[in-house]
Amino acid sequence: MTSSTPALDTPRPVGSVPRAVLLDMDGTLVDTEDFWWDAEVEVFGALGHVLAEEHREVVVGGPMTRSAGYLIEVTGADITLDEVRDLLNAAFLRRLDQGVPLMPGARRLLTELAAHRVPTALVSASHREVIDRTLRSLGAEFFATTVAGDELARTKPHPDPYLTAALRLGAEPAHCVAVEDTATGVASAEAAGCRVLAVPSVAAIPPAAGRTVVDSLESVDLAFLRGLVTGPPPRPTPGPAGGGMAESCS
Repeated sequence: MTSSTPALDTPRPVGSVPRAVLLDMDGTLVDTEDFWWDAEVEVFGALGHVLAEEHREVVVGGPMTRSAGYLIEVTGADITLDEVRDLLNAAFLRRLDQGVPLMPGARRLLTELAAHRVPTALVSASHREVIDRTLRSLGAEFFATTVAGDELARTKPHPDPYLTAALRLGAEPAHCVAVEDTATGVASAEAAGCRVLAVPSVAAIPPAAGRTVVDSLESVDLAFLRGLVTGPPPRPTPGPAGGGMAESCS
């Protein structure tokens, strides 16, 4: 699957807002955050280590390299980062192959955006293989472009994924709404200069300037998203320094 093939042939109305909607995948559109945690519990359990719930709050939404490295450190597991990464990916993919449930309101929102020809991007730090498998349940036709973490030098919380998506759609980030469920994803979108709609899946996310927080996508429609981009545009915030491997659990 290509990552930039338009899903819709009909041009969007001139002057429409938001210019684009950029959506995270895991925990935002599909209910897979438990899949990642279950995979981590399984892998480290096989190594003889029990993961505590407090560890989950640290690793949720983060790049896999960071999450796996943290779990190796806190458990003292005798395994390399490359080895545990491969085990986590395999465990997660097994769960994807059993079917991916959508988050409440996700299908309705995507259908409405498509009906109104609003350019939409899927922006995930997960690998292309994970995205393409998930799109079988989610629907590739809803997205004009998809951005995978392993296709970029830096993934979330850096701004690169959202800057890439906005560029592909020909939209200024300040005129885009990014929809995220974790603090890591919110940091990425805000660093890119997007308006952010946070729908927390595991850990709470507080409201802030340029950021709106809701409990569920069931309360979100196009009119709601339009209201998020009618005020003064947010100023991009500096992204985290340094690079990182583009692998993720979000």
